[in-house]
Amino acid sequence: MTNRLFARISGKAAGTLALAAMMALPGCVAPVGPVEVTRFHAPEIAARTYGPIHVEPATYQQDDMEFRTYANAVMRELTRVGYSEPMPGEAAGNQVAVLSVERQRYVPRRDGSPVSVGVGGSTGSYGSGLGVGVGIDLSGPPPEQVETRLAVTILERASGKHLWEGRASFVVRADSPLAQTPLGAAKMAEALFKGFPGKSGETIQVK
Repeated sequence: MTNRLFARISGKAAGTLALAAMMALPGCVAPVGPVEVTRFHAPEIAARTYGPIHVEPATYQQDDMEFRTYANAVMRELTRVGYSEPMPGEAAGNQVAVLSVERQRYVPRRDGSPVSVGVGGSTGSYGSGLGVGVGIDLSGPPPEQVETRLAVTILERASGKHLWEGRASFVVRADSPLAQTPLGAAKMAEALFKGFPGKSGETIQVK
């Protein structure tokens, strides 16, 4: 009985150590950068009763599944700061949140040549020597990045007056879980509405 229990514990411990070792590998953990956020708002928005609001795409924005993921994340944050989501059949209200999302993938360019050559000479009482050093960058190209830009404008539906505008940008390695739309959308929307309405004109970094 004791031997069986020891074997079970040892098996669990080995699995935990293996998982920890995998997570410690350089390629398994992708670095995550902060979300850069800039916001502008009308002075009266802080004293406004928010009420129902609807998230709609900008005129140039494609209303597809990816957009809906970001729209749902933005709506969750809007309800968290005091707005309400219209019920089915209920009027959308006098305010609308216009959303646009842009995503692009790219590989950063490395400055300078990947091959560097250095030549050095020396002389002394025991003769002279010439040393040639060749350094070759074998690290390969920089990892692919995904950049996402999110913009939300809250305006009065009837008058078209802009009450609040927010922009967020986020760059992450393509192999990071946050490069996937559901996780990235939640992170960006949370950062965009952090401390809503925020200080007008200020750019902040949200980790």
